[in-house]
Amino acid sequence: MTVHFIGAGPGAPDLITLRGRDLLARCPVCLYAGATVAPELLAHCPPGARLVDTAPLDLDRIEAEFLDAHAKGLDVARLHSGDLSLYSALAEQVRRLERHAIPYTLTPGVPAFAAAAAVLGQELTVPEVAQSLVLTRISGRASAMPPRETLPAFAATGATLAIHLAVHALDRVVAELLPFYGPDCPVAVVSRATWPDERIVRGTLSDIAARLENDPLARMALILVGPALGARDFRESALYDTDYVRRFRSGGPQAD
Repeated sequence: MTVHFIGAGPGAPDLITLRGRDLLARCPVCLYAGATVAPELLAHCPPGARLVDTAPLDLDRIEAEFLDAHAKGLDVARLHSGDLSLYSALAEQVRRLERHAIPYTLTPGVPAFAAAAAVLGQELTVPEVAQSLVLTRISGRASAMPPRETLPAFAATGATLAIHLAVHALDRVVAELLPFYGPDCPVAVVSRATWPDERIVRGTLSDIAARLENDPLARMALILVGPALGARDFRESALYDTDYVRRFRSGGPQAD
């Protein structure tokens, strides 16, 4: 018996990986995050599978489901939204499985920031503008932020910021970022990327709060901030330059 943790992707049911889909199809038990996972994904589960929405469950009850399936020798598909590596509560579930010596696997999924970049139609790292992406959030009821992981500390780098679970505190986010990025810095707020009801609001640090004041977005919306979002007149990288010699380009000397 194995528990298979699966990243379901950002929303659209066809953005799950082939591996994730195939695991769903062969697991007789599926625990899924009902509030954030597209219900169409459950159609991949085998007929008669036990389907458990974990949205109303606490960790003890989720652990009890794992133990029950283990006692019966039934593989479990544990379906999370987005990708498992980020804000998935994976670590605490794995710790409990390890206490019981229950084996598990991890199958990654498309993360929210990648889906947001796709619906915005742009790259988040632009040559000589921003070459780093910071994935972060602000303190919330579920988990506080470590003292050194603050928005000003990250903003001081000038990197592109992908700020999760913070749209309800947009005024605070803007206030903390303004001294570093300036009022004209581009901002995009993306809600439910790849879902049928996705929404995008673009603006700058000076006006994004006003743009959302009378039409707020869902709490799960992602805030993207940084000069890369508006970069147009930038130097192209050398990657595809005709004079750039690299290992996999034919027709010239090969270099490591």
